[in-house]
Amino acid sequence: MNRAHLPGILAMAAIVVASNILVQFLFGQWLTWGAFTYPLAFLVTDLMNRIYGAGPARKVVFAGFLVGVACSLIGTQIIGEFGPLVTLRIALASGIAFLTAQLLDVAIFSSLRRASWWKAPLASTLIGSSVDTVLFFSIAFAAGLSWIEPGNDVGWANEALPLLGMGPVVPLWASLALADWSVKLGLALIALVPFRLIIGRFGPDPALR
Repeated sequence: MNRAHLPGILAMAAIVVASNILVQFLFGQWLTWGAFTYPLAFLVTDLMNRIYGAGPARKVVFAGFLVGVACSLIGTQIIGEFGPLVTLRIALASGIAFLTAQLLDVAIFSSLRRASWWKAPLASTLIGSSVDTVLFFSIAFAAGLSWIEPGNDVGWANEALPLLGMGPVVPLWASLALADWSVKLGLALIALVPFRLIIGRFGPDPALR
């Protein structure tokens, strides 16, 4: 491992750990505090990609994935009011969504790195975040995928309610997903500011030299 990549690995690990902890605490009716920290993982991936290239960015992603697996294993051993804090479905959903979305982010960023500075991070984060949201919430809570873990009752997540309390009637998890996705989109735009400031200190994109 290149020592220069260590800050990115540590930052990704910190985000994954913090998000796994904060997801246990509600923020309003549709969100958890983890919704505000997890999207920063895309910022870390994009910074690593811009500064060091796609290879190091993937290493950071895999490091974050391993930390996430460790957090899930720990969560399965902690029993809360309604059972283990992390079920098999949530563990699978989290791992699959993270790895798929982050690697997709790296690929899209790399394909757009010769475009205007903001296009690669914005497009890769928006698409990656969307894929992440769809994969996580559908795998974790959709009634049609109950065969993944038959003993895990996700009936609460499939209760039919108005979308975000005011739209058409949909399963509760759809409202949770939409709220989570909206936060990710908003943070994707905000993250362009620190992205620009940080890459400005490292000079031209090494992949374009």
